[in-house]
Amino acid sequence: MTKTVRARLQYMVGGLLYSPAINVGLAEKIDNGCFPCLTSMAFCLEDSIRDEALEEAEAELCRTLQAISERNIQKDKLPLIFIRIRTPEHMEHVHTLLSPFYDVVTGYILPKFDLSNCDEYKRIISSINAELSAPLYIMPILESKMIADIAGRTSTLLKIKENLDSMQEYILNVRVGGNDFSNLYGLRRGVNQNIYQIGVIRDILIDIINVFAADYVVSGPVWEYFGTGLSEPWATGLQAELSLDRLNGFIGKTSIHPSQLPLIYESMKVKKSDYEDALSILGWDPSKLGVEKSSDGSRMNEVKCHGKWALRIATLGGIYGIREE
Repeated sequence: MTKTVRARLQYMVGGLLYSPAINVGLAEKIDNGCFPCLTSMAFCLEDSIRDEALEEAEAELCRTLQAISERNIQKDKLPLIFIRIRTPEHMEHVHTLLSPFYDVVTGYILPKFDLSNCDEYKRIISSINAELSAPLYIMPILESKMIADIAGRTSTLLKIKENLDSMQEYILNVRVGGNDFSNLYGLRRGVNQNIYQIGVIRDILIDIINVFAADYVVSGPVWEYFGTGLSEPWATGLQAELSLDRLNGFIGKTSIHPSQLPLIYESMKVKKSDYEDALSILGWDPSKLGVEKSSDGSRMNEVKCHGKWALRIATLGGIYGIREE
């Protein structure tokens, strides 16, 4: 049963909205539906919080989670809630603070996850889950220099995957830090560009997809531009990058502003023709040939080649809906 829940839950993260954990009034905003198309939320205790303000941010986070729990927010309004911690040691500390609120917390986000800390994170999350009746999940972020380094990238990624495979039941998404990778080289994309145009970053991202996407949902990097008008360059650029995310195998995206959420949500919907073909493939008549025309007659469906794609499309369509063409 737990495996079945995780299989669907991993696609429900969608657009992960980041907020500094020190922000006040978040429980009320969630309850009042102030964030349209909100599917998941990250309360950040890492980069967005100055070291000297960390204790205050932790206290505010506890107040926020308590308020969310006490409000009994309707299920369709309550996003998946994740806590972004700093280090394995910090995770153990935060676990002690937040243990009363695990009824509303889905899991932890682990920044700069690599071979220097993966064993310690594994020990901690295994220990935490041994105490709980329902799983507490993790979402590691691949964003460190160890992963970017071309000399050891492949072996590093394969070793990290081996580590994650040993605790796969607790992993919802593998996430990537596009801005962190870009910062290593002093690079930054403009509003009319996309992350795949930065060659060195594209290569890192594609290597991550190559290693992880067959077994995990891998989420796309943050788009750092936002605004109000959907015809403005920030929105056009986000839509273009979302299209390339999907094409390359990324599912969902980190969001740094609520204005981005509707566009990310819309990108999670599936085309009607794709959805119909997916259902046809998943319900394939074994007495038929292994290949047939698509529902609209425009392409070929092959049950052996398109089964994994069909399962993903059917799951996304069931969660986010169908997009008319």
